[in-house]
Amino acid sequence: MKKIFKYFSVFLSIALMGAFTSCNLLEPEDEVTEVVLGIKTFSPAKVVPGMEMTINGSCFDQVTEIVFPGEVGVSSFKKVTNEMIRVTVPKGVSAEGGKLVVKGEGVQAESNVTLAIGNTQVSGFSKQAGEEISGGEQLTVFGTDLEFINKAEFLDADSNVLEVSDAEFYRKGTSNVILIVPKNTFEGSYVGKLYTIDGKVFPLPELSYKKPAEGGHWETVKVPVWTNEDPDGNGAVSWSGTYRFALEGHDGAGECIAEFPQDVWDKLMSQTFYLDVTATDPQIRVTNGWWDTSWKAGDLQPGNELLTDNGDGTFTATIDLSDDPDFVATLIEKHLLFTGDRFTPMTIYYTEEQWVDGGGHMEVVKTSIWKGDGSAGAVSWSGSYRFALEGHDGAGECIAEIPQDIWDKMMTETFYLDVEATDPQIRVTNGWWDTSWKVGDLQPGNEFLTDNGDGTFTATINLSDDPDFVATLVEKHLLFTGDRFTPLEIYFAEEVWVGGGGDSGPKQVPIWEGDGSAGAVSWSGSYRFALEGHDGAGECIAEIPQDIWDKMMTETFYLDVEATDPQIRVTNGWWDTSWKVGDLQPGNEFLTDNGDGTFTATINISDDPDFIATLEEKHLLFTGDRFTPLKLYFLE
Repeated sequence: MKKIFKYFSVFLSIALMGAFTSCNLLEPEDEVTEVVLGIKTFSPAKVVPGMEMTINGSCFDQVTEIVFPGEVGVSSFKKVTNEMIRVTVPKGVSAEGGKLVVKGEGVQAESNVTLAIGNTQVSGFSKQAGEEISGGEQLTVFGTDLEFINKAEFLDADSNVLEVSDAEFYRKGTSNVILIVPKNTFEGSYVGKLYTIDGKVFPLPELSYKKPAEGGHWETVKVPVWTNEDPDGNGAVSWSGTYRFALEGHDGAGECIAEFPQDVWDKLMSQTFYLDVTATDPQIRVTNGWWDTSWKAGDLQPGNELLTDNGDGTFTATIDLSDDPDFVATLIEKHLLFTGDRFTPMTIYYTEEQWVDGGGHMEVVKTSIWKGDGSAGAVSWSGSYRFALEGHDGAGECIAEIPQDIWDKMMTETFYLDVEATDPQIRVTNGWWDTSWKVGDLQPGNEFLTDNGDGTFTATINLSDDPDFVATLVEKHLLFTGDRFTPLEIYFAEEVWVGGGGDSGPKQVPIWEGDGSAGAVSWSGSYRFALEGHDGAGECIAEIPQDIWDKMMTETFYLDVEATDPQIRVTNGWWDTSWKVGDLQPGNEFLTDNGDGTFTATINISDDPDFIATLEEKHLLFTGDRFTPLKLYFLE
């Protein structure tokens, strides 16, 4: 069937060639089909002044004005394509809502459905005035149209205003919003505030704020925004233009290695971020894709204060473009390019402070696979939302390609699809429409479809029990079709403990625990460990059972040591090969100062198979200087 459509499509293209003029499709001789100005869909369906919305339709090159309910006209908007416009909802729109109208010279079109206007109202809170609440605890807000709350305001420990954006809320829905009180909140009573997109302000109850539970600490964590999944394929930089990055929607020529969502792009333009590279003697230039302007900091080479040699074959470039607005102004049109010589980019990330231990709660953490921008429109038995395994979209008909590791996970584990809808019918099928997931269509009331109560639904999908369907997807792609919904995001999710304290956190699973009798390490070989049955000379401090040994070779484990200034080397008992990460010392990302006279080394040797291959014969040794090993363990 797919081939029949292909051949028909080729025939139709030839028949129509030369007959396209603007938005008119002219059939030969007596048949005339005209595509005219029109609105097909818009998103979101409910808005407030000040927020951006997307309108999809046809012949938008003709549009000069958009008229909102209440006869409020807007002439400033962004034409993304001939079928999509992005516009900010103006002040003064009618609270009753109404139809959207697009106008051009001598033409206009009205939407078929009504645009609703939100009106946020707060009716109550999970804690009342005078009650106590600790940093890290949750505070629930109740009311209507709460999805338009975009910021909360608290006080920090020094009584300065501390703003929390909606991206940091625990949950955001139309009838309730769950805030997490900042860990570094002011200790005492005060009135916080809530803000909406359209400028409303609601006071929080006057609560008595307390410090978080004992035992917590702030920790700097990496937040990756791009990782080089194929460093060999993408190659090293040698004055090339491979590592070019665009703001989402601005890579029209398809020349960028990745596009960044608007919120991530804004962060990269306004705050410090980092680029990790593999190299021995790099020269890193931060420029634009037209090579006509570079970051005023100049080329970064060893010895530059903005380039750190990590001592393990990698360097970290510290980049802050906020002090070079002229350069930043070129990047939306001309892209951001990392070029130079003798290095391979591996990760772009920024850092943020996160609270570890103390307080704590279970939280669902999303790992996004794909996010939609609304440009593909709503599903009405269409084939727009088609996804391919990377390298298998030969016809260019898929909305996205999925890397092999993510694809494999989607075929074997549970993932989720969020959609915007009121009464969806969701079918998980393949792109040839000849086989569907055996669960059948998902509609309200189905156990695999959850109504989130905010105009969205979440479909829970696990294809692993339908291998016959899965077997069709590499060739025929994965398609989400049906009726009356717009896909928003595909993601994995897991519930993790955030905040550390209490019995719900990760548990230590001991591998070995010392009694101190072996003494402190000073380039000695005391702390040597063997696979069970492989310590023929009796020189090891312990033998490890095969199942535990295998886990240590393939998963993360931890070493706690007593020290003030340790230097920890993970090597073998013959001292001829060491873990490629290098020695761990204070300041290293794999070594955490616990603030109580101990440090924790985070060790994962699974990415160093050459080192692992030496350990059965030559044993695993922890050596270095100025520390005493206390215990080895996993976290589960």
